[in-house]
Amino acid sequence: MALDTFDLKILAALQQNGGLSNLELAKKVGLSPSPCLRRVRALEEQGVIQGYAAIIDRRAIGLGIRAFVELKLERQSESAAEKFITRVKRLPEVIACYLMTGSHDYLLDVVAVDLEAYSEFTTKKLISLPGVAEVRSGFVLKEISHRGALPLDHLGWQFARYAFL
Repeated sequence: MALDTFDLKILAALQQNGGLSNLELAKKVGLSPSPCLRRVRALEEQGVIQGYAAIIDRRAIGLGIRAFVELKLERQSESAAEKFITRVKRLPEVIACYLMTGSHDYLLDVVAVDLEAYSEFTTKKLISLPGVAEVRSGFVLKEISHRGALPLDHLGWQFARYAFL
């Protein structure tokens, strides 16, 4: 899908505030409401916009621990990977899972209430997943930066110079 300046403005605005009404969004990007809504719907249908979500402070809801977990499987096979993926997707503590290159097969982003809950998660859930051979955890001490929004400058429009946001 070819994105024009209005599409890029829409994406930038929605990344900053996904709760904007269509009227607010249209005003912000310089379109009337009907064409703005058509563009948003097209971006959604094309899969450019995959959904909308509130960004919640994990600590405010009692999730004081965040860990990045490197995980290695016993063997590299399609069936072992499929079994692992099916099960790891069911674990609510795992908020993201990535297939990786390098010394480990997967990187998991995990949250827990406290160290005791994390320990229980690791010993009762994580290491019992099919084919898990090795688990290494690194705990987040302090979050320095977390944008959430993707950079869009490479698409040909310099957002840094545009002050509508």
